[in-house]
Amino acid sequence: MSILLTHTYYIYEDVKEQSIMRPYAPLGLLYISAYLNVHKVENHVFDSTFYSKEEQLNFIREKQPKVVAIYTNLMTKINVIKLIKTLKSDGQYGFPKVILGGPDITYNCENYLNTGADFLIIGEGEQTTLELYSAIFKNEEYSNITGVAYLDKGNVIKTAPRIKMKDLSELPLPNRDAIPVEKYLDTWKTNHGMSSMTVSTQRGCPYTCKWCSTAVYGQSYRRRPAERVAKELRLLKDTYNPDSIWFVDDVFTVSHKWVKSFHEEVIRQDAIIPFECITRAERLNDEVLQLLKEAGCYRIWIGAESGSQKIIDAMDRRVDVDVVKTAIQKTNNLGIETGTFIMVGYPGEDEKDINQTINYLKAANPTHFTITVAYPIKGTSLYTDIEDKITVQPNWETSTDRDIDFKRTYSRKFYDYAVRKVVNEVNYSKEKTGKKNIKKMISFKLKSTLAGTLMKLSK
Repeated sequence: MSILLTHTYYIYEDVKEQSIMRPYAPLGLLYISAYLNVHKVENHVFDSTFYSKEEQLNFIREKQPKVVAIYTNLMTKINVIKLIKTLKSDGQYGFPKVILGGPDITYNCENYLNTGADFLIIGEGEQTTLELYSAIFKNEEYSNITGVAYLDKGNVIKTAPRIKMKDLSELPLPNRDAIPVEKYLDTWKTNHGMSSMTVSTQRGCPYTCKWCSTAVYGQSYRRRPAERVAKELRLLKDTYNPDSIWFVDDVFTVSHKWVKSFHEEVIRQDAIIPFECITRAERLNDEVLQLLKEAGCYRIWIGAESGSQKIIDAMDRRVDVDVVKTAIQKTNNLGIETGTFIMVGYPGEDEKDINQTINYLKAANPTHFTITVAYPIKGTSLYTDIEDKITVQPNWETSTDRDIDFKRTYSRKFYDYAVRKVVNEVNYSKEKTGKKNIKKMISFKLKSTLAGTLMKLSK
């Protein structure tokens, strides 16, 4: 008997990712696998990223696990539900108990349990998965296991919350041996001329941004010792020799003391691998930037979200837009690439705010930026704020929170066109002050003008 860990992201279904081809391994599942290994629990991992649904089902049928534990999120929910129903309706898979975990679970317990899942893990998964599997395997009582939810005579039962792991030095390294790492490295190398891997150094985020979900790790700050992170980097360097590391932490420089220790350890252990990370502008200064550069940092993603202070304040970001702009400019000047995240369509945003965002991006001049239309994730403060203004609420089983819409200042179409306006106007500005490719400049300007016209028509 064993437990099988899997997810339901298939790259062949993701048209957008196929144009980007920057896939990363499922670190959360690999941490759970490693934790189970430490406690001598037989487990198998099926990383579905590069495989088909049929190959996944064949693997489950072959292993006949006692338990199938599935990671679920906004992107994969629909496929997760389909997999649950298949496992629960077809005897060739042995009718395993199904456990779900992930950020989409916490505020959708009843919905997920009604799809046929036997148990939900709310919050961090390592300890809860071990205890729950042991109870299932030994046919023991599970109502006293913290951090789980299940149905009892049609009623949702939630046990007491799991206390978060305080000492992250207890975590073993992710079980990367369980997945085809070479497929990730080869995909990156083929499409970008360089390979990349992910590393996690912290859990939790102490900040209060209204649109951000903290359903799994909470509003906390817990960090792995810098010495152990450097040791992991050294191992990755010796084993896989990746060209780049992406630190998945929400705010990499939240602790300047930790950054200093990290800087010392990667140099001492000869563990430097070029890396990129995410942080907040006010957690950067000249000293921290220099430490990051010396430790191998080549790109920093600095959260912005908007160039309008009105919208930043509405988001409860608690930062000044000029502080963000200055941080991006300073980082650029040090020779480190910058990236930032932009959101349009936030409640209360009008055309003036979007123009401020365009001007902000032109002045800050990040190397890269991503942009999306704001959407409410259940359980966040943003969702609470707009819940009584929802205009589109699709069927839960066949949609995601991205499909929810609400009453905004203008129509949803307006903000879709605003995305095009921002992208093309900023790219025009970059081209105008950079290489000055006339054809590109004309193309960007025409697209920007068209998007602006469509914005006005769709207010």
